[in-house]
Amino acid sequence: MLQPPFPQSNASPYSKIHSACQHSSQTEEAAVASRRSQRDPRPGPPPAPLLVLAFPMRMELLLFDVWVLLALTHCPGATEELFEVSVRPNQALVEFEQSLLVNCSTTCPDPGPSGIETFLKKTQVGKGPQWKEFLLENITENSILQCFFSCAGIQKDTTLGITVYRPPDQVILELQPAWVAVEETFTVKCHVPSVAPLENLTLTLLQGNKELQRKNFVSLAVAPRRPEVTISVRAQRENDRSNFSCHAELDLSPQGGGLLHGSSAVKVLRIFEFSESPQIWVSSLLEVGMAETVSCEVAKVFPAKDVMFHMYLGDQELSPSLSWEGDTAWANATVRAMETGDQELSCLASLGLMEQKIREPVHVYNKPRFEESGCPGSQTWVEGMVQMLACIPRGNPAPTLVCTWNGIVFDLEVPQKATQNHTGTYCCTATNQLGSVSKDITVIVQGPGEGISSTIFIIIIVALGVGVVTIALYLNYRPCKTERRKLPYRKKENDKVEESQFAAQQEGKFNLNNC
Repeated sequence: MLQPPFPQSNASPYSKIHSACQHSSQTEEAAVASRRSQRDPRPGPPPAPLLVLAFPMRMELLLFDVWVLLALTHCPGATEELFEVSVRPNQALVEFEQSLLVNCSTTCPDPGPSGIETFLKKTQVGKGPQWKEFLLENITENSILQCFFSCAGIQKDTTLGITVYRPPDQVILELQPAWVAVEETFTVKCHVPSVAPLENLTLTLLQGNKELQRKNFVSLAVAPRRPEVTISVRAQRENDRSNFSCHAELDLSPQGGGLLHGSSAVKVLRIFEFSESPQIWVSSLLEVGMAETVSCEVAKVFPAKDVMFHMYLGDQELSPSLSWEGDTAWANATVRAMETGDQELSCLASLGLMEQKIREPVHVYNKPRFEESGCPGSQTWVEGMVQMLACIPRGNPAPTLVCTWNGIVFDLEVPQKATQNHTGTYCCTATNQLGSVSKDITVIVQGPGEGISSTIFIIIIVALGVGVVTIALYLNYRPCKTERRKLPYRKKENDKVEESQFAAQQEGKFNLNNC
């Protein structure tokens, strides 16, 4: 048994070795500290009287180190206290809701209880004398995993930080409103609904290829619920049809990953100017059935080529042709009114989300005209009777009627006692806003006797005609019946028929001589 190389004391060497075995780690650390402190004295020359004692003291310290080393070699469990615990991977970056394989190992030759501690769902998938492997599933948030091993009653552990990331797959750009009036303010906003970690995210707003604004979230003390970037811009004509987009960048290089990108859909901004109401150009009078051209115009509008027109006559939609020049746009349409009366012509002009409507009243007319049923061209008056010239013209509005006879205006409102002087040709003219039309009317005035004689003559002629036809039919029908029943007496009957016809002729002559 080795003896410690220092002056003897009452304690035995065995008790000192046993004490060293019980507190091996403390003893080793204390010995190392003692060696360092004694081997490395403070700088500066020692006092002259101590130089004689330096060599013997160093020899004693060297012998003491050797004794301690031999003593520790014979202590049970000294090797186990020097074991290590490790975990792989040493840095974990996992996509949201994905899995991770973790290996926990040790250098202890005969390890005791071991495992991992985590709130994540874990499954042991492999093991060996000095290692265990676990599968972590459905990882949705950052966490710290602890891997531990025991060796000779001593437990050691190590930790693994797990970082969950979500790529910027969905980048949403909002352009409000899509159509903006000149000099008004519009807002461009970009946000990413699901992305992690936020401190690694950068959002950039772009107008075409021009960067409008860039924002990152590294310096934020409290992470926002939804990362977004917003900018407000005053609209100018040159902004019309500008493309806006948003770019998201997730830099995972600090966690050992790469650079992930995401972009929004491109949105187009429309700028407009629409300050004046449209104007309708149409005649206030339309003739029924006739084609007329109507126009609707908008001035000081931008962009003029994008103005849309809808035109109606009452419920009838027209088909306009569109034109534009500079800041003016207009539409022309052909209208054909089929009904008379008051109607409404309307024009709706729209640009983007804005529209303006104007209405214009119109009246549909008819030109004056004469119809034979309402204004006969030949009229007969009876002398001495009260008569009026029968003539009513048609048209809308109702036309005025003026008739002249021998250059003198004939009063149509006052009934006239017919005389022979009224005989002649009258010239009647009907007039309204659309024009005028004329017609000649011939008036014949007959005397009282002429009118009665004519009537009696017509009655006699008609009655005579009816009588002759009736007798002829009767005579032609009766001989046929007689001939069928009395054939032997044909000659006698024929004689009687001839006598009857002669008698009838004589009777007719007698009657005519009496009218």
